[in-house]
Parts: sequence; structure tokens; C-alpha cells
Amino acid sequence: MKNAADPLDKSYELDPHGLARFLSGKNFVDGALRPPASGKNFAIHSPATGQEIGQAPESDAEDVDRAVQAASRAHAGWAKVSARDRGKLLMQAARAVTDHAEELARLVALETGKALRTECRPEALTLGDVFTFFGGLTPELKGETIPLKPGALTYTVREPIGVVGAILPWNAPLMLMAFKVAPALAAGNTVVVKTAEEAPLGVLRAIQILNSVLPHGVLNVVSGHGPLAGAALVSHPAVKKVTFTGSVETGKIIYQAAAKKLIPVTLELGGKSPMIVMPDADLDKAVQGAISGMRFTRQGQSCTAASRMFLHESIHDEFVGKLKILADKLIIGDPLEDSTDIGTIISRDQYDKVRSYIAMAEKESGCVLHTCAKLPTAASLKNGYYLQPTIVTGVSNSSVLAQEEIFGPVACVIKFSDYEEALAMANDSDFGLAATIWTRDLKVAMDACSRLEAGLVQVNQNQVAGPNISYGGVKQSGLGKELSLESMLDHFTHKKTVIVNFE
Repeated sequence: MKNAADPLDKSYELDPHGLARFLSGKNFVDGALRPPASGKNFAIHSPATGQEIGQAPESDAEDVDRAVQAASRAHAGWAKVSARDRGKLLMQAARAVTDHAEELARLVALETGKALRTECRPEALTLGDVFTFFGGLTPELKGETIPLKPGALTYTVREPIGVVGAILPWNAPLMLMAFKVAPALAAGNTVVVKTAEEAPLGVLRAIQILNSVLPHGVLNVVSGHGPLAGAALVSHPAVKKVTFTGSVETGKIIYQAAAKKLIPVTLELGGKSPMIVMPDADLDKAVQGAISGMRFTRQGQSCTAASRMFLHESIHDEFVGKLKILADKLIIGDPLEDSTDIGTIISRDQYDKVRSYIAMAEKESGCVLHTCAKLPTAASLKNGYYLQPTIVTGVSNSSVLAQEEIFGPVACVIKFSDYEEALAMANDSDFGLAATIWTRDLKVAMDACSRLEAGLVQVNQNQVAGPNISYGGVKQSGLGKELSLESMLDHFTHKKTVIVNFE
């Protein structure tokens, strides 16, 4: 076997267990894999089997400081690289991670329990796609001229903010890392990533591969727990911007800490996304949209999951029947097997949390549970955190089930009789990340698009966010946007105004 210290070596492409062992106990700082200063690590377990697959550093303030200092030293040189040349490097880096897409997909499947075919391969390819997209946008980092007065040249320029701290969740670690890192680098910033405790290895390997192209110190990563490593990153005096995806509670803590330094933040937080199905909708397409929109193949572990389904009373029973048939066909199994549609919940804590909501539904008056698909029976998977897709009908929109983010494969179905009633219930939520409406009536569709309180509204489809789609929520779902030109400009640059008086 070749030396896997070379990030471009593909010896581990089909051996995620070996790659996990190789990466164990390492951060990536200033161009190299490095152990934590304290020497302390914590175990990473496969949620599919319960077995330990590797370890990750328990990084502390000293490790974070090393990473931030490396990023600070690299910033001046990176910011001086011409925008087009930075773009070329990002596109070259995109090709490198795309060439390793299968390797990265298998590693993420191992550590997150997400299915390789339905989730991890598309996510690994999205990583390269996002870097390619923002690499192509670097020439758009331009300002404006302002006709202030005769005898003066007045213009604006876009300048990078500095060192960016990016804190990631576990549900789509490669994709969400790209959402944050690619625009930050394109704009001329340097970055320190803090990985999710449950899923640090795929991001670590991806950043090692990206660093085969990028200058040392431009992109660094530390692992660790939020109260120790995450807090140290947010509070570090050299960090000038924080971007975070995760829970509302943690987002508020980060926002408060950033406010003490008066630095900007981008927060992509929770969701309880409504899906309204009108009586004139194409039911077959809407049911398929419910399967994909509910993110059942990600075990419902998605902020944009269409977890509140508002069905008109005239089509309610038919829709639920069709939905059960499709959900029953999904195969739950080993995440690394190509036959698997649905893998596992990420951890024991999350598994227990989702099951507590299911238990609540079983006791709630009027609720009927429809459990779909079959759990795996292989002895090797007996300790995995497998849950079946669960459709709960008879839910009240005021119920905890409909108001709190379950983050599991539990869809709440709510019956309505009137469009205005459906719209009011859809907006009756603390969240406002995404929403969909299914109808053939263009007037109704456009009215809903203007009145639904969400950052992303779709008609007759329920697709995930992607490059060039401005993505971010309102209300408790967060602050700011990702994935678009304006998000890169607004969130990763300062605008400077210059006035040159010739008189």
C-alpha cells in the first residue's frame, strides 16, 4: 500500500475503515496533519454497528489558537492573490476532491450512517460542485463607481474580512463545509473549520485533499466539542467572522459570543418545513416529492425536511395510502451497501430523542402511526441505530410533534379544508427555513410564494439547495444566506468606499 499521508493517494478508496484509522487523532493545521496539544482524543463510533472506527482530537483553546494563528499568517498572502488566480486554485481543488469522491463518500457513510448510494455519493460530488461554482465567481468581487461630484473619483472595493471560523453539523458534513468554506476562500479569507463531534473524519480528509492545492494555512480544521473547541474559535480575537449550521440554541450562544466582539455571523439553524398539497395537485408527483422532501433517505436528519404535510381533506386518505406504499419500498440496511436506501440515525442520543417523539405520538389523542419499511435483520447490524420511516396522521398543528424539530424520519400529517387555513397553519411556526406548495393553479401558487414565511419556497418540487440558489431562513431558522454570489459578497467581504479628490 502506498503512503496515505499523500492526500492524492487513493489506496484507501474502498477501505473507509483503514482511512478512518489513519486519520485518527489528527487535526489539519498549517498544511499538515497534527495531533492535539493535550494528546487527548475521543472515540468515533459507527452508528450502523456501534463499533469504534477511530478517534478524533479533543481540541482545546491551544489547538484552536494554533489553527487561527496559521490562518492569520496565511491571510495576507492569500488576499493578495488575484481574484482570478484564487478562482483557478479553487477549481483545481474542486477537481482534486471530485477525483476522491468515492473515497470521501464511503468515509462519510461509515461515520454518519447515511446510505452510500442515496446520500453520501451525491454529497461528495456536491462538495466539488460548490467549490467549482465559487471558483468561477471570483471575478465578480468588484465594486462600483459613484458620481459624487466633479473633480473627484469615488468608488467602492470589496475586501476580505480576515480569518473565518466555520462550525459544522453532522448531518451533511461535506456539503455544508463547502457551503461555508468555498465562498470564504473565494473572497480572499482564510478559514478554520470546527467539525461536528459525530462526523469529523470525512471533512478532515476532504480538507487534506483540498490542501494539496491550496497554500499552507489558508484552510485548517480542528475537531472537538462545542463548549471547548467551538467556544474558543468564536471568542478568539483574530477570528473576524463566524458561520454556523446547527441548532437554534447553539446558534444563539454563538450569536451572543460574536456580539461581544462585534463581528458578523451567518446562522443556518433549524426548520419545521411545511408542505401544502392542494386538491388539484398531481398526487403521484406530490407523493414522490414527499418522500424526497421528507429526506427519508437521510433518516429525516435535515433542516429542510418537509416534516409538516398539510393535506386537503379531499385527497388526504389517497395521499397517505400512496405515501405508505412508496415508503414501504425503501430498503433500510448497511450504509455501505449499494442496495441500501436508508441508513441509520447518527447517534444513541439522537436515536433516543427521535424515539421519544414517536412514543409521544403513540399517546397523543387522535394520532395514528403508520410505520413503513423493514428494519435490517443482519446480526452485524443489531447494535445500529436504525429507525423506520413513520407517518403520523391526525396531528394537530399546535402539537409539540408539529412545532418542534424532531430531526428524524417522522412526518406529521395535518388535514385542512380551506387554503387560507392551510396557509395560516404553515406560517404558525417559530421556524421559516423552507416551504413547498403542490398545485396546478398558478394564481394559488404565486399567492403562496408571496405569503409563506420561509427563506426558500418551491412549487411542485422539493429539491435540496445547490449552487446559485440563495439559501437561508427567516424567524428562528437563522440569519443570512448561503450558496449565491450575493451571499459571498454580503457575508464574506467588507465594502470600502474611496474618494480621490483631484481639485
